[in-house]
Amino acid sequence: MDPFVTHTGTGMPLRRSNIDTDQIIPARYVPYFSWHGHTNALFADWRDDPSFVLNLPQYQGATVLVSGNDFGTGSSRESAVWALQRAGFAAVIAPRFGDIFSGNALMRGLVTATVPEDVVVRLWEQLEQDPSTPVTVDVQGQEVRCAGITQPFALDPGARRHLLSGQDAVAETLKHADEIEAYERLRRPLLPMTHFTRAE
Repeated sequence: MDPFVTHTGTGMPLRRSNIDTDQIIPARYVPYFSWHGHTNALFADWRDDPSFVLNLPQYQGATVLVSGNDFGTGSSRESAVWALQRAGFAAVIAPRFGDIFSGNALMRGLVTATVPEDVVVRLWEQLEQDPSTPVTVDVQGQEVRCAGITQPFALDPGARRHLLSGQDAVAETLKHADEIEAYERLRRPLLPMTHFTRAE
């Protein structure tokens, strides 16, 4: 993944709460979903409504999704993260996230910024008043900034390190490949061995 230090883009106000992963990407898309396809699967069951925020022209190109409470609850599916990223979102701001979704998102480089509910309401109001308002999600400073709003948010130190470096847990482990190989060479002679005896 690419390093994520700070991101500034326009925001999309999603005035809904209790959004589970089956609403983010319906289960019927999951068997066929890959990183390179089905961008239209995002919120597919809501897209038939012309007034749904993802369909509104003033929010096309938004890269920060501002949602209500309990975003990404329900079953674990990495494709929910892929669908958001393929639609162009770099971050989601909400008062609370499903733990598994947030873990998947941060591992894939999609920032989940948890802020108080009243801050989300202020962001919604600002973005509805002026959809071109820039929203900044700053991982380095752990802040959301928008039109006079400055709101800190917490990040797991390991997740923050991975975001800033652009390296996931596997890439970080591979930086120590030489030490791991040296340890395994020393350890191998101490492991139990099976000796085969030829039958007479």
